[in-house]
Amino acid sequence: MQPRSSVAVVSGSFGAGHDGAAAELARRLRARGHAVERHDLVDLLPRRAGAMLRGLYRRQLTVAPRTWGWLLAAAGSDRLSHRAAALTAAADEATLAAVGDAGLVVSTYPLASQVLGRLRRQGRLAAPAVTYLTDLSVHPAWVADGVDVHLALHDDAARQAKALGAPDVRVVAPAVRPEFAEPAPPPAGDPRALVVAGAWGVGPVARAALDIAATGLAVPVVACGRNDALRRRLDRSGRVVALGWVDDMPGLVRSCRVVVQNAGGLSSLEALAAGVPVVTYRCLPGHGAANAEVLDRIGWVPWLRCREDLADGLRAAMSGRPAFTPSPVPPESVLADLAVTA
Repeated sequence: MQPRSSVAVVSGSFGAGHDGAAAELARRLRARGHAVERHDLVDLLPRRAGAMLRGLYRRQLTVAPRTWGWLLAAAGSDRLSHRAAALTAAADEATLAAVGDAGLVVSTYPLASQVLGRLRRQGRLAAPAVTYLTDLSVHPAWVADGVDVHLALHDDAARQAKALGAPDVRVVAPAVRPEFAEPAPPPAGDPRALVVAGAWGVGPVARAALDIAATGLAVPVVACGRNDALRRRLDRSGRVVALGWVDDMPGLVRSCRVVVQNAGGLSSLEALAAGVPVVTYRCLPGHGAANAEVLDRIGWVPWLRCREDLADGLRAAMSGRPAFTPSPVPPESVLADLAVTA
């Protein structure tokens, strides 16, 4: 099959969620016959500015997560918006060179959307630009003037994007790897609660795991990602199954009765696609709390706001299946319709 058009997907390797969505969108578009190239905003920023910014972000979430919540809340102000614009402008030339003659450019990261929107406004990017909103909560940075279409994962997120000025918002299903939806037998043995905290294992993960163990309802299994210090600390507790980087995440998710998450990102959507109930507990400030609020409001993932709610919340979650009703529209079908043959 000859490629029908070329598509460029621009993500940001700040954790694995944005990259995960980019990888799945790219896989689906390639399966439809499109030539796809992926790019990382971290690499497009000059003089290692992207790598330094990523390092600062990871350290902030690890050492002082509350400050991330404060910064995100203030990021919609004119002063900080101008600073963000100045930062991302440094990636304009490299981004334009990277996407080349693509017939469509897709962003899965808000700062990448800012770059694409600016290039579209300036008339320098001819291809349509699309933002795939990986979060259910829509921060103002996600909605960049100049971006043609925003893809939202729920009517609630679409409403938020429109309120922020997005001119064309379409609701699509989450871009989740098909392996998560494969049939699997019910998990056997003692019930297990999978605690996920992203690729970096950030947030009050240890406290969440020990709180789950104290309920006696499930054995906490913690996916520590690349946080080896967290894995070693949990190993010493003797009350938690601590795992490092997991290659077979679909299998791990399906082996557990409930997933406990703290950020509301891709891991939550993957578990829901697998039919495994999800709860939010001890969530991260900033985007974690914002996503938790929306997921709770739309009925997909209950937010257990304090330790006193944990036992009843786990018991309720493990007694049924999640109320997950995604859009029937796959994102790749919308993107394929928007792609222009070069």
